Amino acid sequence: MVRLLNGVRTIFLKKSITFSRLVIRRSNSSDAANDNITVNRIRNFSIVAHVDHGKSTLADRLLELTGTIKPGVENAQVLDQLQVERERGITVKAVTASLNYTYNNEKYLLNLIDTPGHVDFSNEVVRSVTACQGVIMLVDANEGVQAQTVAVHSLAKRNNLIIIPTMNKVDLPRADPDKVKAQLQSVFKIDPEDVLSISAKKGWGVKELLEAVITRIPPPSVDTEAHFKAHIIDTWHDKYRGVLCLAYIHSGRIQVGQAVKWKSDSKLHQVKFLAMLRPNEEPIEEAIAGQVVMVGCGPRGGGSVGDQLLAKELADNEDVVTVPPVKHMVYAGIFPADQSQHPQLSDAIKKLALNDYAVAVTPDSSPALGQGWRIGFLGLLHLEVFTQRLLQEYKAEAILTAPSVPYKIKVKGAKAIKQYKGEEVIITNPLLLPDPKNIAEYYEPFVIGTIITPVEYIGAVTSLCIDRRGKPLPANAVDDKMTMMQYIMPLSEVVIDFHDTLKSITSGFASFDYQDYGFHPSPLVRMDILINGILVDELSTIVHTSRLEYNARRLTEKLKEMIPRQMVQVAIQAVVGGKVFARETLKAYRKDVTAKLYGGDVTRRKKLLKQQAEGKKKMRSVANIRIPRDTFIDVLKR
Repeated sequence: MVRLLNGVRTIFLKKSITFSRLVIRRSNSSDAANDNITVNRIRNFSIVAHVDHGKSTLADRLLELTGTIKPGVENAQVLDQLQVERERGITVKAVTASLNYTYNNEKYLLNLIDTPGHVDFSNEVVRSVTACQGVIMLVDANEGVQAQTVAVHSLAKRNNLIIIPTMNKVDLPRADPDKVKAQLQSVFKIDPEDVLSISAKKGWGVKELLEAVITRIPPPSVDTEAHFKAHIIDTWHDKYRGVLCLAYIHSGRIQVGQAVKWKSDSKLHQVKFLAMLRPNEEPIEEAIAGQVVMVGCGPRGGGSVGDQLLAKELADNEDVVTVPPVKHMVYAGIFPADQSQHPQLSDAIKKLALNDYAVAVTPDSSPALGQGWRIGFLGLLHLEVFTQRLLQEYKAEAILTAPSVPYKIKVKGAKAIKQYKGEEVIITNPLLLPDPKNIAEYYEPFVIGTIITPVEYIGAVTSLCIDRRGKPLPANAVDDKMTMMQYIMPLSEVVIDFHDTLKSITSGFASFDYQDYGFHPSPLVRMDILINGILVDELSTIVHTSRLEYNARRLTEKLKEMIPRQMVQVAIQAVVGGKVFARETLKAYRKDVTAKLYGGDVTRRKKLLKQQAEGKKKMRSVANIRIPRDTFIDVLKR
């Protein structure tokens, strides 16, 4: 009896402690903060920079300064939440954190978005700035202005955002703040007096930067009294709650239980989940215009990036700022290792595509690999990260085919035009290329590449760009040691390994970024690979005629190295329109059938060799040459 009473007392104490903690947490939660915060005290901003200039480290210091996290090594790179980000040391997803900060005895709500720096994830930056009024543009005080710095500055200017130029890593011995300020003035016309100096690692100048965000960046221009309108800048899937959305509210208010609708679907939904990200979820009951919040409408509530969430009173044609469409640079086929794994891989791709808006997924099939998907990516690194996330987050193994860029063709003939529903067709898979007699003209995608390099490497960089069919544009001097070069280049020559080669020939000092330049006429052909006379669909590529012989030889030589020796001889041929441009022969394993002979007539030897040749011929007629899975992607690396 005494033991029972003690147990009841223990449970009661635990319940009361939990309740008191809940009361304390709710009194300190965003609801309590929101009661005092008006639109005038909201600031929405992103951190943008070139790769490895310290964005995530600065985000950590801002979280510490506002009391969101405790200082310590265990809290390093808090916003890099994916396993692939921690393994590679790069940011691949833009992450939001809402911070409370008191300045001049007034409470401010600061919505911070940490963005990736690699060009393959530039779409994350484009989406993020649609919810911002300003950006912190970080520049490494050692490296200075780099190619992606130019790109993010141009993006911020196009979106009419306030830019706070900031030098990071000023604590390092090689830092040269005066040189970097001169570069910023030369390239962007930024007054050196406006440039802030910080060390994100040591926390120097971070408080002044945070106060500059409050004083320089304006509050969002919104109307809290109008009907509710918001646009979606990110989505992800939760096992129990369905699709969760990150929304920027343009007008009005949103509450838990409120009836809303999607612009793409007029069906009414009820808001079931509402939270601020700090960066962990903190539930709230209401959010006002100008805030960036997480919204969920339940397992069947729907939601996608670029869609708009509206109050039920609004018409479906309401105009709201939307996310710009994505232009995919690389396409690759993804297939399950075994067709029995197709449902699992399909489910994994759907969930990951929900979180990665930049991919485009269409069903595909292959005679060798079965049912799969053709997926569009922003670059090779994006492709590698996507497949790595499939394996790490969903335990889904996949086979990749050789990546290729999209091409455009102009077809001729009434039958062909009717078949393709128009004269111009985008080709993402080389196997879908029509017969050459039905093609009037080929178009190849081009990009404008921006390279910032030390002056001593100008010759090597120029040779590389011209070798890749680049056409030079006027160059500009960044300062007396660095120069900015621009080339118009085919996308196919850029996406595979241009960045790696550039880093190699410049000892890692050059930086590279590119932007779309559209499709332009180009002489192209489809090159097929035959293995013992059988077409291997996954290795077909579209190549420029000037690179045809070189690519054919390189591809056949590489396949000879990668395909394991067989019991029969293997002929590897690169063919264009029935003409063989290169051939390599993989010799068969051969048993020495004459080893047991110790003399006698030569006819005995010939008889044994003839029997072996007949056996090999019979084996070749039924042989199935298996190509290793890694071949399809590795074969295109130079």
